[in-house]
Amino acid sequence: MILEQSPTEPGFVQDPYRFYDHARAGGPVHFWSEYGMTAVFSHEAVQAILRDRRFGREIPVEHRKAVPPHLAPFYAIEDNSMLELDAPRHTRLRRLVLKAFTTRAISALAPGIEALCHSLIDEFSGEVELITAYAQPIPVITIARLLGVPEEMAPQLLAWSNAMVAMYQAKRDRAIEDKAAAASADFATFLRGYVAERRARPADDLISELIAAEDEAGALSTEELIATCILLLNAGHEATVHSIGNAIPILLASTEREAWLSPERIDGTVEELLRYDPPLHVFTRYALEDVELYGHSFQRGEQVALMLASANRDPAGWNAPNRFDPSRKPQTNASFGGGVHFCVGAPLARLEMRIALRVLFERRPELALLAPPVYGDLYHFHGLESLPVRIRAEAPSSI
Repeated sequence: MILEQSPTEPGFVQDPYRFYDHARAGGPVHFWSEYGMTAVFSHEAVQAILRDRRFGREIPVEHRKAVPPHLAPFYAIEDNSMLELDAPRHTRLRRLVLKAFTTRAISALAPGIEALCHSLIDEFSGEVELITAYAQPIPVITIARLLGVPEEMAPQLLAWSNAMVAMYQAKRDRAIEDKAAAASADFATFLRGYVAERRARPADDLISELIAAEDEAGALSTEELIATCILLLNAGHEATVHSIGNAIPILLASTEREAWLSPERIDGTVEELLRYDPPLHVFTRYALEDVELYGHSFQRGEQVALMLASANRDPAGWNAPNRFDPSRKPQTNASFGGGVHFCVGAPLARLEMRIALRVLFERRPELALLAPPVYGDLYHFHGLESLPVRIRAEAPSSI
């Protein structure tokens, strides 16, 4: 079946879920003409292909095309990013990163994240745009602290990140490509100097831990270190900003918000928020061999769009999936991917969401939307372009 739907059409941008419902009703696999690739929509099929080693992130060598010269700085980073690699190199890089990006290291960030949330809320008064005033600073400043980069660099890191991740948007054009290439070059130059400094004078930060990480195949190269740091910022920032932003209107509409954010229920609430309106709607794979699955013949080298958000709304996976219900029994959703490429930053994203949402509604339970939320033209990301709210003045916290 061939599907027709522009991913930049305003109605789709605001509510892609109706399209997903229509697609799933016709079967799990279709060719999406405007997106230019085969797309997989059902919960079962998406989860299966995420874990199927016959599909990977690296395009088979005979299908690779030369990199346009103007994009060389961008792909110099992509070529060393573990997100874009398969075994054995992906296995090595991920193992080294996990030696530094530990559960203990992530948990140690909690007090700082909570203090940051309070300090941001202390500045709220009257009318506030929550994406730029709250959802954006939390993950960017947290990643800066984790890496050991000066906190005052956060706005520059954000600018570089925004320019680079725009490459994955359906509206990508030459202007976006040029900005991404320039940001890639500047970001890499900055990190190369910072890595050299940390090699000479290690500190208590993730860059120093990554430099020290080593296995039987050796340590991370400088280029691999740069790509890893950029991946942690770009993937972590973009997803977490949208996760927090998308969650706020959903919780504002709930009469049981206080109960859902209680200590005993907040973990389930965060998982349901991620299932119900995730920040990333598509993750691609390449067929590494000819494969027959779900009535479709995948050809080696064929790029496949795994429709994560559609899988999360599949009635075959969830009862009444279009209803926000944090009381659901825990079940694996597709929001962080799956298989060997399951998001390495998922524990940090969940931690940031738990703290940011709890603190916001504890401190400002009276906040109210000033206008209906509007999603940005960001596909395959899905996030609000702004979130204006009205907030009563409050004395600063003692945190």
